[in-house]
Amino acid sequence: MKMAFILFDGMTSLDGIGFFEAVTRLRLMEGGESVSWDFCAMREEVSDDRGITYRVSKVRPNLSGYDLVFAPGGMATRTLRHDDDFVGWIRTAESAKWKISVCTGALLLGAAGFLQGNRATTNASAFELLEPYCAEVVKARVVRDGHVITGGGVSASVDLGLYVVELLKGAEAARTIQQQMEYPYYLGADGSDIYMAEG
Repeated sequence: MKMAFILFDGMTSLDGIGFFEAVTRLRLMEGGESVSWDFCAMREEVSDDRGITYRVSKVRPNLSGYDLVFAPGGMATRTLRHDDDFVGWIRTAESAKWKISVCTGALLLGAAGFLQGNRATTNASAFELLEPYCAEVVKARVVRDGHVITGGGVSASVDLGLYVVELLKGAEAARTIQQQMEYPYYLGADGSDIYMAEG
């Protein structure tokens, strides 16, 4: 499992870190030697919306080489979704098996065309912005439609990460990581805050 974490100026760190913390623990589990990841951006350094600076490992890589591509949110997505150069880069993830976002990262997946015909979610403040990009906006912590998974606002990133762990490695792995993180709120893939589209 080779993962790409998209970073950009103005992102919200918890959007990315919550998901990252859960899914990267897969490397510590049996068979985890195949789990790897890169921090990817348009340039070598980016800063989040509170001033934390990140140094990335890959500058504008072709995202088709990854199994999973993850996009966080933040106010900057409202502008980036209209940035042809940035969206063109995100589109290189078309052949990635899993395309995942949290919060307004869904706007980036939408602008890249990955949500067409899909149900999706985002931060409640951006439901109307998401509507043109997808078939239906669903009010839920996590929405899976095929191989595209979207998460709600900010702290939903932790639930999203645990859901993806459960999807990839099973409920026991998700429970183990949930306990390691001392996170009591995740209900599991059949929980009331998880929505899976039919088909």
